[in-house]
Amino acid sequence: MGRILSIDYGTRRTGIAVTDILRIVPGGLTTVPTNELMSFLTGYCARETVDIIVVGHPTNMNGQDSASMAQIRPFVEKLRRQFPDKRIEMFDERFTSVLAHQAMLDSGIGRMARRNKALVDEISATIILESYMDSRQYREL
Repeated sequence: MGRILSIDYGTRRTGIAVTDILRIVPGGLTTVPTNELMSFLTGYCARETVDIIVVGHPTNMNGQDSASMAQIRPFVEKLRRQFPDKRIEMFDERFTSVLAHQAMLDSGIGRMARRNKALVDEISATIILESYMDSRQYREL
């Protein structure tokens, strides 16, 4: 069994989270510049066993795709071509940034650290991964 990796895709930087090898504990991994994302993923997947890649699916309050899906769809197709042996899933990421900011407040992270958008992106990727692991979509695998 391999890890599950989640991606909070952004136009400038992308947050990444991953489970342990037993898929029990999700945790933030890093944030990478989006223009280096595919290279990072290729290297990481060469070093670690990853079975599932979960990409955050941004939607509006009415459930329609957000404007950022115009960049995410081509990225997901590129992922599918680059990693044909991995399951690529899209998962609702509504409110993850809000939850990430709240998690930072709850953990006592200082004001200056909360302005660190890279940290917010990494925490958002972790929330996407936790939500995916809690979902019926994952449990039905």
